[in-house]
Amino acid sequence: MLSLKKKYLKFIKKQETKKDRFRENLKQLDHFYLPLCDKLFETYKAKGSPLLLGLSGGQGSGKSTISQILKIILNYKFNLKVVCLSIDDFYKTSYERKKMAKLIHPLFSTRGVPGTHDCKMLLNTIKTLLKKRFNFIKIPKFDKSRDNRLNKKYWKKIKIKPNIIIFEGWCVGAKHQTYKELKKPINILEKKEDTKLTWRKKVNNELKTSYKKIYNLLDKKIYLKVPGFKYVLKWRLLQEKKLRNKSNGKSMTNEEIKRFIMFYERITKNMVKNYKNNDFIILLDKKHKIKSIKF
Repeated sequence: MLSLKKKYLKFIKKQETKKDRFRENLKQLDHFYLPLCDKLFETYKAKGSPLLLGLSGGQGSGKSTISQILKIILNYKFNLKVVCLSIDDFYKTSYERKKMAKLIHPLFSTRGVPGTHDCKMLLNTIKTLLKKRFNFIKIPKFDKSRDNRLNKKYWKKIKIKPNIIIFEGWCVGAKHQTYKELKKPINILEKKEDTKLTWRKKVNNELKTSYKKIYNLLDKKIYLKVPGFKYVLKWRLLQEKKLRNKSNGKSMTNEEIKRFIMFYERITKNMVKNYKNNDFIILLDKKHKIKSIKF
């Protein structure tokens, strides 16, 4: 347990910046992360084969960080092989999205919403990871600072069969809406740039078809519930600042992020509305700390 705590604290320290410190780290570990991992281990044992977990939450809520924390605990405490898979790494290339923008709707040039991921590649990757006779796979890597997929030589190699796959992403497990719900624009982006509902209808249909096939494979769903939509923007601005510091590539301005968030608003708010449909709910407070977990 001592080596687990050291590994956990070392990882936390790497995520921190001078202005963004993590709080009550050991308390968060003992009160929330360890009990959650105990439940996940029980679920894995009951299934007896690779477990596919979905982990979702608004932008900047901490999905990638929490995925890695769960991986550390499941590995060190239970000796399980864990693969973290991000839906962000399966974005279509810049060229493919520009093509969609030309053929379907200009808003598809911006990554994020259902329809801008390579669902065929994602589904094949998950099915390969779940195979009984697993051999080897390379997982794509997307560079957000360059808004494009990296060359295959930079893709992550998975050589050992995983016991648990943590599939994280802002829209993982999202459900489609009715036409009545789609009809009313949720923000100025939809009102002024999607007047005929072409973009909304296509995104919604993608959730209803291609994404549903993937989400139906999930064994359990974990949801990070933010205290309010304004924190999605606040935490996404912080996320971009970290990206800016780490990368030499292009990053977005605050105004660009405010517009970017509008692309995600409809589905994010619908997921918040239906958050009780998840198996594990992690409630976050206004300081970005775990307040409680509902099993």
